[in-house]
Amino acid sequence: MEISAVLPPIYVDTTIELAPAKVIASFPVNTFLENLAIAPDGTIFVTNHEVGKIVRISPDGNQQIHATVEGKVSGLAFAANGGLVTTGWNADSIPVVSLVANDGKVETLLKLPDAIFLNGITPLSDTQYLTADSYRGAIWLIDIAQPRASIWLEHPMLARSNSENITPAANGLKRFGDFLYVSNTEKMLLLRIPVDTATRPGEPEIFVEQTNIDDFAFDMEGNLYGATHIYNSVVRIASDRSTTIIAQAEAGVIGSTAVAFGQTQSDRTAIYVVTNGGMFLPPPTGVVPANVVRLEVGKPGYPLA
Repeated sequence: MEISAVLPPIYVDTTIELAPAKVIASFPVNTFLENLAIAPDGTIFVTNHEVGKIVRISPDGNQQIHATVEGKVSGLAFAANGGLVTTGWNADSIPVVSLVANDGKVETLLKLPDAIFLNGITPLSDTQYLTADSYRGAIWLIDIAQPRASIWLEHPMLARSNSENITPAANGLKRFGDFLYVSNTEKMLLLRIPVDTATRPGEPEIFVEQTNIDDFAFDMEGNLYGATHIYNSVVRIASDRSTTIIAQAEAGVIGSTAVAFGQTQSDRTAIYVVTNGGMFLPPPTGVVPANVVRLEVGKPGYPLA
């Protein structure tokens, strides 16, 4: 039986419009690339989740270890000074938020023993960030200037339907306009949360049902580009909620986990996708190398903050 046969057939009737694809960089089999952030000069920073590495990839595909976190690293975002803010666990399995300086030096900023699984992170202002807690069913507000952390929103729609399920619930999160969008992967939901002028949350609502989104990014028109992880594809979800598949396994996106827009004049209308090669749910042929894949989508990205 094919692996795909055991998954809910949520994309079986979805329109397919494949974007031009190119593999920019590859990593050994069983490399779990989890997230990425792209600098103004085109440098791609990628989290290698299981081994706590942040890898720096130049526009021509050259790879270098930028930083090592003692534990595991998940989400990744830029600080105003060009450094990086990361989420993950320390060597004692306590959830942490870390700062990575431009030279790769790592500082543990906050330990959050009340958190369970810190995942995607996105800026709210120059010093404030929101990060999803995939197992607590919450979103934390992180202030890196103070530094301090507090629950921004805890809600059943952000939680798992079954606490025994290891699939993350609240996972990726990005702001577009006056809403924060959040993927609940375990419930196969894309949620939308109103954000008021004081950056306080309103009541979450379902934006799209039956969609398996990990992390994602928006273009300037409000189209969402989502990594579908175990569905080995990338989808575009328009503001009218319609879904189009823009990349499939053949493009190198097996086990797609996150998406980010290019930042230079030459790639501002392209997205970059990181993958784990199918580690969470291997294809019939087995786990394949993890990739960073460039997809040309023809529209520039929406600013993150």
